[in-house]
Amino acid sequence: MAELEFARRIGEDFRRVLAHLREYEVTDAPQRITEIVEALQVLRLSPLIGRPVGNGRHELVIGLGSRGYVALYRFVAVRDLVVVMAIKSQRGAGYRH
Repeated sequence: MAELEFARRIGEDFRRVLAHLREYEVTDAPQRITEIVEALQVLRLSPLIGRPVGNGRHELVIGLGSRGYVALYRFVAVRDLVVVMAIKSQRGAGYRH
C-alpha cells in the first residue's frame, strides 16, 4: 500500500476551497474538506487510477457538480509514495458539469 503525502501548498488550496464555500454560505464546508481527504485515500491502493496529464502527474476527479474537485498528484513508484500537489474545484480546473 502506497504512502500518501500532501505538498506544503495543499493547505493554501484547502483554505481557498473553504473561503469559497463560506462565501456561498455552504453550511457543511468542513465536511466537504473531509470528503476530499477521504476520497484521496483510494490513491494508497490504486496510485495510478487518475488520468495521466504529463510529466509523471495524474489527476483524480473527486465528486460532481458543486461537490466536484480535482487532485493533481504524482506517484513515486520507487518509494511507493503518492504526493498530492494541488486541489481545485472541477469548474476552476476547466471541467463542465
